[in-house]
Amino acid sequence: MIPRLDRPASIADAPPSFFERLIEAGFLGDIETRSGSRIVHATDNSIYQMEPQGVLFPSGAEDLQIIARTLSEPAFRTITIAPRGGGTGTNGQSLTHGIVIDCSRHMNRILHIDPVRRVARVQAGVVKDALNRALKPFGLFFAPELSTSNRATIGGMISTDACGQGSCLYGKTSNHVLGLRVVLMDGTDFWSRSLEGADLDAVFQRQDRIGDIHRVVERITREKQQRIKEVFPNLNRYMTGYDLAHVRRDDGGFDLNAILCGSEGTLAMIAEAELNLLPLPAEVALINIRYNDFNAALEDARNLTALKVASVETVDEKVLGLAKGDIVWTAISRFFPDDAGRPANGINIVEVLADNPLELEQKLAGVIDALDSAANPNRLGHTVARGHKDADAIWTMRKRAVGLLGNVEGPVRPVAFVEDTAVPPEHLAAYIREFRALLDGAGVAYGMFGHVDAGVLHVRPALDLARPDHVPLVRDISDAVVALTRKYGGVLWGEHGKGVRSEYVPEFFGDLYPCLQEIKRAFDPENRLNPGKIASADATPLLKIDEVPLRGTLDRVIGNDIRAAFDNAAYCNGNGACFDFDETSPMCPSFKASRDRRLSPKGRASLMREWLRLLAERGIDPRSKLMTPSHSTVLTRALNSLNPVNRDDFSHEVKSAMDSCLSCKACAGQCPVKVSVPAFRSKFLAIYHDRYLRPLKDPLVASIETLLPWMARFHPIYNAVAQTKAGRALMRLMGLTALPALPDQSLEKQARRLNVPIADPEALVRLAPEERKAIVVFVVDAFTAHFDPAVALAAISLARKLGFNPMLARGHINGKALHVHGYLARFEKAARQTGAYLQSLADLNIPLVGLDPSMTLAFRSEYKALANNPLKATIALPQEWLASVRLTEMNTMPLEGKVSLMVHCTERTNAAASIGHWKTVFKALGLSLEIVDTGCCGMAGTFGHEARNRPMSETLYAMSWAETIKRQKPDDILMASGYSCRSQVKTMDHGSLPHPVEVLDRLV
Repeated sequence: MIPRLDRPASIADAPPSFFERLIEAGFLGDIETRSGSRIVHATDNSIYQMEPQGVLFPSGAEDLQIIARTLSEPAFRTITIAPRGGGTGTNGQSLTHGIVIDCSRHMNRILHIDPVRRVARVQAGVVKDALNRALKPFGLFFAPELSTSNRATIGGMISTDACGQGSCLYGKTSNHVLGLRVVLMDGTDFWSRSLEGADLDAVFQRQDRIGDIHRVVERITREKQQRIKEVFPNLNRYMTGYDLAHVRRDDGGFDLNAILCGSEGTLAMIAEAELNLLPLPAEVALINIRYNDFNAALEDARNLTALKVASVETVDEKVLGLAKGDIVWTAISRFFPDDAGRPANGINIVEVLADNPLELEQKLAGVIDALDSAANPNRLGHTVARGHKDADAIWTMRKRAVGLLGNVEGPVRPVAFVEDTAVPPEHLAAYIREFRALLDGAGVAYGMFGHVDAGVLHVRPALDLARPDHVPLVRDISDAVVALTRKYGGVLWGEHGKGVRSEYVPEFFGDLYPCLQEIKRAFDPENRLNPGKIASADATPLLKIDEVPLRGTLDRVIGNDIRAAFDNAAYCNGNGACFDFDETSPMCPSFKASRDRRLSPKGRASLMREWLRLLAERGIDPRSKLMTPSHSTVLTRALNSLNPVNRDDFSHEVKSAMDSCLSCKACAGQCPVKVSVPAFRSKFLAIYHDRYLRPLKDPLVASIETLLPWMARFHPIYNAVAQTKAGRALMRLMGLTALPALPDQSLEKQARRLNVPIADPEALVRLAPEERKAIVVFVVDAFTAHFDPAVALAAISLARKLGFNPMLARGHINGKALHVHGYLARFEKAARQTGAYLQSLADLNIPLVGLDPSMTLAFRSEYKALANNPLKATIALPQEWLASVRLTEMNTMPLEGKVSLMVHCTERTNAAASIGHWKTVFKALGLSLEIVDTGCCGMAGTFGHEARNRPMSETLYAMSWAETIKRQKPDDILMASGYSCRSQVKTMDHGSLPHPVEVLDRLV
């Protein structure tokens, strides 16, 4: 039995009086000081870890003022703060031992869109892609592009002056900021806009901090004008933050936003922004050029840029290889074929934009003619992707490249610390040759990609910073790269901000660095806004890359074997793909519904990692607790649960975050690093409940597959409990709700009536091989068999129409519910029995077909993870099997309406290629099938049947499914592949969606 795990007191213990004072002062946002929130906000996408004293989630600009005024009180003068956006920074920009100000939870409203002036006003926490979705109906968009656009906030983009692909055409975030509403540390709330003439004079005359700031910046930019021109490089990716070179605008304006953009929260707290918008490109195409060598791709990029295209992006063979194993590859693989069996060792993606189709084709012809006329033996060929859909899919692959670099086996993994250097584009190829030689000389592997048109290179050296011998390489490589970028006239921070790398600021800014310090003093005289970053107002030293705590140092105590045993929890790199705002994307449902970062794969991985560390510090190997649990008595667990001494056990914080996981496995399929929360969640629950009591519902849910056959025999009694007010009240007391009714129809009885045999390996082995070829065995899970037998009966009917002899697998325990709730010993026993039976059928070369995606895919994940798993065969999803069957000669009934399918989350994320099989099957019957973009329905197996989860379940349903159901027309056919999804629709909308197999059976 594991002991109570109390986290020791540390620098992160906050003065409670400060938070109490905030409430007294009228703070309306959220205040979180428990270990869980602090741990989750202690990391970003960098190699560092700094635990804050607490996290504040302001509700608006007024809360930011309250924070500033309260901090100005004498009792709290030592507290520092750091604003935080999406939390995906690669250099620790928002990490602090002070207090985090996170605007993403509540300050995420789009306040105004003016399509005539092409201006939007937004709060700091608005996500970039959410803004562009709102702008699309107006034909407008916010241009700066970046790989984290589905979770990056506008405030965070401004704070790092973010940009990415297309920056040569559209520039950086600062090029599109018209105004900033900021709150200073004295509580001043003001709008910063470009000023000139009388307005500027009036500001200079002000006798307050605003006047002081403007006078200081004006004097520096006037007196140091020539030196500023000499120090600031003439690059597309100029030195962001305290940008003295762009304060005085060409139009005569004086723009303080040049100083604020890229200042990483060291000068002010951003509340709102006014943004310049651009018309959406009407037409787009991508030319995807393959090369036999990455250096050749880089060399050729200069020629491509000269063709005046919109952008040129380069990806190396390592990133391309990782992309081939990612969820996105199915949609784009046709654009990156192998050449005579030889994969490309680098690609260039060339973007062409136009206002109409004719112009697009003319531009494409010009580029392709240039490619054909300039022979290049290193080019292997090219493809063209036309239209926004295909272009977006390819750019999605490129956006995921940063995260994909972390998707490797073992503890040595690519890490971020020198990944966004920028040099003049004409020097890029030579610069990269030296960069690669530097890393090769250090014996370090890496992957590369970049915005070659802007001279930006992304590279992550592969290190294990839990190894003491790898830690010094951070310093050695950083210093060498700094020297290299200066040699080629570039900058270390071309895109991702300075953060912990601020120690190099004085070297790059030279004798202008004291001017930065003076500006910092004007804004933040007491050095309390994100101290140690970019510039210091006093003698406080800037942070150094090897003096800030490393995540790897904390991981060292855990050890590689334990890190490897808990399903990548310790290897989450903070990429934040799980923070996707889009309601129609499958990851991550619990985060979308709660906006609580603890309830995300990244959050849960952070908590799990800390839990493993605390165990390791006590000398406890959690793997031993899984292999030989103590089997403590119910009385012991009850006493532990009731004992107030255990109240602060950190295990409870981990358990709280795990409870809201839907086990949909979207993270396992979509996370670039393949962090699988359901996998390590089940292990945690097994260990946790060896010490603490389980809720009443757990034994019921865990035994449901065993109980269902008995419940079916007495289904009127069960239905009386599940469908009456008194029965529902009783079930709610036991922690269950929204239970489905059992139908009168029995699969077992109907199968006997239809003469459908149970598959018996001993009988089947006696059949001739030709007879076995005509057999298909449906592996019907307990839920489909008893709650929705019509699906299995339709599969039987369809199989016979297709000329097959259908059989049913015998009643079995799949065990998914056991696994989800941490009954791992029982799951393993059931899985071995079921797996052995199914393998005995597969050994006879008989196709095995599951009907429910979640249960079927458990055979491919939970079963495969077992040591010595007896099930080697793949249980096919119905569409995978049907796609292999000849359907073109079948007669189908005509349809008038649209045919659409909503697929199960697990199917969509863990068997993405199979979604296309549904389209193939319907196309073979002359029907066009639309796959509806929906997020999670909220039921997710047993999740939505648990009373504590029901509010979140219903919130998730309302996000995307409810609207889709509402839009359905009478003649349309809308289907759902998941049993839990169809059950949720019945519960929420009292409707009935068919399984695709039922529709196919009716049509054929």
